[in-house]
Amino acid sequence: MRTLNLGILAHVDAGKTSLTERLLFDAGVIEKLGSVDTGSTQTDSLELERQRGITIRAAVVSFTIGDTVVNLIDTPGHPDFIAEVERVLGLLDAAVVVVSAVEGVQAQTRVLVRALQRLAVPFVFFINKVDRLGARYDAVLEAIGNQLPVRPIAMSAVNDAGSKLAQVEALDPGREPLFAALCETLAENDEALLDDYVLSPDRLTTERLRRPLADQIARGLVHPAFAGAATTGVGVPALTAAITTLMPRRRLDPDGPVAGTIFKIERGWGGDKLSYLYLTSGTIQLRQYLDLPKGPARVTGIQVFEAGRVHSATALRAGQIARVSGLSHARIGDVVGTDSGSGGRSHFAPPTLETRVLSRRPSDDAALWLALNQLAEQDPLINLRRNEDASDVFVSLYGEVQKEVIQSTLLTDFDLEATFEESTVICVERLAGTGTGLQTIFREPNPFLATVGLRVEPRPEGTGNSFALEVDTGQMPASFYRAVEETVFETLKQGFFGWQVIDCHVAMIAAGQTSPASTAADFRQLTPLVLATALSAAQTVICEPIDRLYLEAPAEAVNGLLTLLAKSGVSTTNSVISGGVVRLEGTVASAMIQGIQQQLPGLTSGMATMEASFDHYAPMHGPQRFRPRSGADPFNQTEYLLRMRRNLAGLSPARG
Repeated sequence: MRTLNLGILAHVDAGKTSLTERLLFDAGVIEKLGSVDTGSTQTDSLELERQRGITIRAAVVSFTIGDTVVNLIDTPGHPDFIAEVERVLGLLDAAVVVVSAVEGVQAQTRVLVRALQRLAVPFVFFINKVDRLGARYDAVLEAIGNQLPVRPIAMSAVNDAGSKLAQVEALDPGREPLFAALCETLAENDEALLDDYVLSPDRLTTERLRRPLADQIARGLVHPAFAGAATTGVGVPALTAAITTLMPRRRLDPDGPVAGTIFKIERGWGGDKLSYLYLTSGTIQLRQYLDLPKGPARVTGIQVFEAGRVHSATALRAGQIARVSGLSHARIGDVVGTDSGSGGRSHFAPPTLETRVLSRRPSDDAALWLALNQLAEQDPLINLRRNEDASDVFVSLYGEVQKEVIQSTLLTDFDLEATFEESTVICVERLAGTGTGLQTIFREPNPFLATVGLRVEPRPEGTGNSFALEVDTGQMPASFYRAVEETVFETLKQGFFGWQVIDCHVAMIAAGQTSPASTAADFRQLTPLVLATALSAAQTVICEPIDRLYLEAPAEAVNGLLTLLAKSGVSTTNSVISGGVVRLEGTVASAMIQGIQQQLPGLTSGMATMEASFDHYAPMHGPQRFRPRSGADPFNQTEYLLRMRRNLAGLSPARG
């Protein structure tokens, strides 16, 4: 048996979950089709998913078609949950991008296509809802080719589109009109096929064309487009056939070394952690120890996704996906196996919004913090920040819908009522230059039994933070150096202005101890003070998030649209007017996005569509924005040392 990890992706309401239901029904996995409208679908299990008719969390179901085991992953379609989509894309062998025949190419469609291409995941299109009023199959197919960086090939013909009588015909690759279109498209990247097409067209059988088609799909060069209606099943058999014959599949080795990826985490009914693990090699037995980045962990339970169900098992084999219990320190993105220390995390665009969360009952403050930590564990891009002095809790977000989901989850899963203040934009700090800091043991004002010297310098944009040792590592225990490194990364979360410092390299240039009195705690407490000195010397600049903006609207609205964009500070990089539609692309400060979204419907009679996604950080103009700090402030040496001395007063007299 071969394995195919298949993703179903789409803009919200394009029919992604309905297509998933149809594939499961046709495969015999479910006896009755579920409905998004009634909240009875197989993969939308969260109460809020059923209420809103949207997918919020990625869901998994496994079934067999012929000789292929399909691990089907249903992913969110709403842009607020793009992180949930991106973290599973790396697992996929292929994907189906669902596009509505009524609405056509939409904002999230573009985001998903770019993400798939960035991660080199091959995909095909399914143009859904051809039986709905207003369906425009040919026009949507043309729009896919014009508006997306893809080469679509029409694999279906539709009659009576836009009516309940719509019929879909699967085109034969060996006959016109598909034959010529297929040959001409494939020949652009296949010289042997081009020779046959020109000199010996009789050699181009259906099987002869299938091989280069499958090869070019796998290489992301072409993207077949199928048509149909998921709710009725019209046109779906042709897509199913393509899934098993044209999509790249894996032959995996269950006898090889254990290797896999954790792509989702949730909590069971008893509060125990359940890690969703896709195993790419080897076999895992119950009660076996697995190598994880934070150390080995014992498997206490295995629930395998198989034949449309999830069931308890004593082993997990390569190619399968399972919910695994017992991995208490697991994090999303962890690589399981002998090379687990190498990381394996993907890069996701950071959340650019932050909101303060308040419990309605002050007595629930501690419970709220614990609950949010569990949610952050399930989504590593939900960053939490806590000001212990003021009991303030802040959570980072991608959008307002995500805020609603967190609020609902707190109430339904934890019985906690919480209010969320208005969201604000998250800025960052970047180094303006190079700086150093040094505190020497037994010299005032250093009260710690440690010597730490640090140098900071800027790194190229987007490369993140790094740490290096430029001292003789043999003069102190390794745990002291680890304490400095860990504290450096923690301290960089709050720079001079209170924002996270990014793209910063920190080098340890001086180290010292007095044995046996010095401890790792001395280095943990001294490092923030030294790093703050170095950052102050280098100086930091506040940078705000900049979004890339894609906008479509009726051409008659272009004047009002350009005025709005100019007032909002949009820097337009591309503009095209074609077919009565204006398409604009540019960059704008993230803080302006909500205002643009609010005014668009009135300017365009509700006909505009807009997509905004994080692009980069840029220096912020105007007055500096300080962010309230959490914990002791190492940039205020006097206050910091007073707090540290109060902490030291609680230690043994020998350290007093």
